[in-house]
Amino acid sequence: MQALKKLQCVLRSFTGGPGLIVARCCVPERSVSSSPPPQDVAPGHSMLRHLTSKIKATGPISVAEYMREVLTNPVSGYYVRNDMLGIDGDFITSPEISQIFGELLGIWCVSEWMAAGKPKQFQLVELGPGRGSLVTDVLRVFDQLRAVLSGTSVSVHLVEVSPKLSQVQAHSLTGEQNQVSRDESSPVYRQGTTTSGLPVCWYHRVEDIPEGGNSLFILSFSHSDPGFSIFLAHEFFDALPIHKFQWTAQGWREVMVDIVPDEPDKLRFVLVPAPTLASSMLLQDNEKREHVEVCPEGGVTIQRLSSRIAEYGGAALITDYGHDGTKTDTFRGFRGHKLHDVLNAPGTADLTADVDFSYLRRMAGDKVACFGPITQRQFLQNMGIDVRLQVLLRSCPDAPTRAQLIQGFDMLTNPKKMGERFKFFALLAHSRLSQPVEGQGTVKKAPGPLPVAGFTELGPLEGRS
Repeated sequence: MQALKKLQCVLRSFTGGPGLIVARCCVPERSVSSSPPPQDVAPGHSMLRHLTSKIKATGPISVAEYMREVLTNPVSGYYVRNDMLGIDGDFITSPEISQIFGELLGIWCVSEWMAAGKPKQFQLVELGPGRGSLVTDVLRVFDQLRAVLSGTSVSVHLVEVSPKLSQVQAHSLTGEQNQVSRDESSPVYRQGTTTSGLPVCWYHRVEDIPEGGNSLFILSFSHSDPGFSIFLAHEFFDALPIHKFQWTAQGWREVMVDIVPDEPDKLRFVLVPAPTLASSMLLQDNEKREHVEVCPEGGVTIQRLSSRIAEYGGAALITDYGHDGTKTDTFRGFRGHKLHDVLNAPGTADLTADVDFSYLRRMAGDKVACFGPITQRQFLQNMGIDVRLQVLLRSCPDAPTRAQLIQGFDMLTNPKKMGERFKFFALLAHSRLSQPVEGQGTVKKAPGPLPVAGFTELGPLEGRS
């Protein structure tokens, strides 16, 4: 009980603490309107030529290859070339809507660090940081709780494939205190120091993140010092390439992308007549659905995170729209906050598919403990979003800003908006759940582990206001 009281105290100290308000835009996250998309622009023609040339040379390509080329092609990929976030982009995410979202995830990070026994080294890792809003809000929480984190070496590690977005993130986090690496062999392609004095590095791949004292910045720790890491992945897995499969009278067949006959500038979906390596390897024998989407890159990423957490400690918190192995055809595009034909003007719209959390759980295996998925509404309410909103409203005399805070809260938690659509899913080390976080002394019965914040109702926190 003593450990739980300490966690509740930390929650109180922030949710009921000073209300620094950060201006954010607030528009619908990803509209389901079917209004006509904007007029196609030149980048779509360039990507289309690239894809049709590829198909003419090798035949139909998988949906996974199509997504990979459209989104991350180093020359004309959608993520590589664009800053697609925000009110002027193609979609907006929860951290862009309200500061409260990132603040509560910051509290979650601190609570898991406490549950691990307050390790001296703390790596905060975000996969696909967008414009840097989430990590900025998390670090603001760290700064407000610096007395709790005292004596801990905190470093920030960002996995980002987009040069454009890495510049935006660097400006948000460091101002001008960052530089691009000139060493092409280095896994770190950009590095700097945050405005609060923390080292920050950028990487292209998850596997490049240091496992402990190997970080270029963390030189005061020996290489044998294990690296406790918290991994955040908000709307990261939904953009990873998927394979699509359809059940037929002849068995499972893979859906591919091909050129429309007699229309060389148009693409279409086709079913290949024979099994592919993917259809033979990626499907479950007991699969009941007739149409299935599988994301092997997501599976590999989960396996890497699980291995890191099991060996070095830490946790991963994944937030995305998704399902638990029930949905079928979810592949879609977004452009200008509206649905967009995934095969039309490739390279000008975001491509996404719902995350299959049952698949992620299966890929994690027995290495870690999995929590969720639970709805975003439930997670944020468990973390105290209602209390935090009231604190910020009391701190804000400006009527338009108060209205924006309320609108953002509604967007995040309303079941008809993002509250039910988005899910939270966590990976935790088994030791986190089986070993106490405090010394037992001479007592015969060791205290149990701290509850997992967000996934557990911690009970009323009296006096939080």
